[in-house]
Amino acid sequence: MMTLARRLLFPLIALLAASANAAAPDEESLGRAEGYPAARSLKQAYTEPYLVGSFSAMDSFNPSCALAPADDPLVLKKAAIETPFNYRFHGRKLTLDDYMQRQRATGLLVVKDGEIVAERYNYMRSADMRMLSNSMAKTITALAIVKAQEEGFIRSLDDTAETYVPQLKDTLYGQTRIVNLMRMSSGARYIEDYSGHDDRARFNEAVRRVGVAQAARLITARSDPEGRRFNYAGAQTQILGLVVRGATNRTLCDYVDEKLWKPIGAQAQATWLVNPVDQEEFAQGAFNATLRDYARLGLMMAADGLVRGTAVVSRDHLLAMTDAARQPEAFRPGYMQYHGSTYYGYGLQTWILPGSHRRFALLGVYGQAIFVDPALNLVVVHTAVGKDATGDASGAHLGAERDALLRGIVSAYGDW
Repeated sequence: MMTLARRLLFPLIALLAASANAAAPDEESLGRAEGYPAARSLKQAYTEPYLVGSFSAMDSFNPSCALAPADDPLVLKKAAIETPFNYRFHGRKLTLDDYMQRQRATGLLVVKDGEIVAERYNYMRSADMRMLSNSMAKTITALAIVKAQEEGFIRSLDDTAETYVPQLKDTLYGQTRIVNLMRMSSGARYIEDYSGHDDRARFNEAVRRVGVAQAARLITARSDPEGRRFNYAGAQTQILGLVVRGATNRTLCDYVDEKLWKPIGAQAQATWLVNPVDQEEFAQGAFNATLRDYARLGLMMAADGLVRGTAVVSRDHLLAMTDAARQPEAFRPGYMQYHGSTYYGYGLQTWILPGSHRRFALLGVYGQAIFVDPALNLVVVHTAVGKDATGDASGAHLGAERDALLRGIVSAYGDW
């Protein structure tokens, strides 16, 4: 008769063997044999097999500025027992480990009530690596804007951008109210479809050639009156970066470090890529930090601006950024049109999710995301190397399955 010890040991051995054989998607095409190499140029970084290596080392081959961590970092303890998350997708019941084997996620971190309840990494990535934000950085730029308003550097979000950036005088973006730049509603005729031949590509090329302020002069026509319609365009965030510098007379990097990064209790150095021509940060993306520090940022936002009882950003400003009720109807979930869907709403450089209560996200192309549920004090950080900007070129439906996973995580603690 098999002893109790042997009966317990066999399933454990089987589990360990399964874990050892588990593979993340597309490991070979993503550069496993070469140790997941980083690119030698920014253009090369967004191609295989350089995605994995580059997305965790972007500041190693691009000019960047550094943000120092807090002297007294906010402690994130690991829960004594990991929460077993399940979700349903395409009629199947799946686990967190299933997800990591099905999608090109580089890291996934779940923090509940200030404790790490789950943490995973793929492709030889680790907790100490700085992961690329892509457009999650837009929300960080917006936090800098509202902080500058709190400190009196910006009088009103109804002021125009050129009020603080004289170089933008008589430009379309310069004459746009800051709040409408933050809501992606400048009205500018601008297409951002990541085709490589869109307005985004032309604007970013000009930024690298002549700087942000001069590149803004390429945007000359409005398709809508400002404030009326959502039209996602990273160029608007680049202008907001200029506004922060013009209003505070400090670099975006320096201001965010003192006013946001250290106050959230960041444990590790972060970096922000800068444009060599004008030394402006790429405010629309290109921020780099560990998953745990992204989680600390999310926890601050979940607590409506508080960290250890001290207000980093005012509650009123956090609500203005993330509460659907604070947005015009055309920018709320269920009403806002984006790529043929009305699923998301949009606040001030922050995506708003549908559901029974306030829930929002910082999102970036190729699968980057920080999901925040203030009512549940829940933060989920997700980094990835999607097949393309949307993450879905491989047919794996990264966005849809990530959403299903999020709903499964939420269901472990409450209702969607």
